[in-house]
Amino acid sequence: MVEHLARGLVDAPEAVSASAELQGQTLLVKLTVAPPDVGKVIGRQGRTIMALRSLLSSTSAGVSRRVLLEVVE
Repeated sequence: MVEHLARGLVDAPEAVSASAELQGQTLLVKLTVAPPDVGKVIGRQGRTIMALRSLLSSTSAGVSRRVLLEVVE
């Protein structure tokens, strides 16, 4: 879901990929984008990334795990 949403935000959608890894009770989702598109994913004052994190946490509300979203260049 995060990968699909991020592809709509960036100029180079082919460079977007997401991976997830489990660290204890936490699921870490790493979103990889092209370096020029990092600012577009983060947004002004971090509003876009906060919205993506909010959507991710609301979809994982039924699971008893904490979900973190990290943007990687």
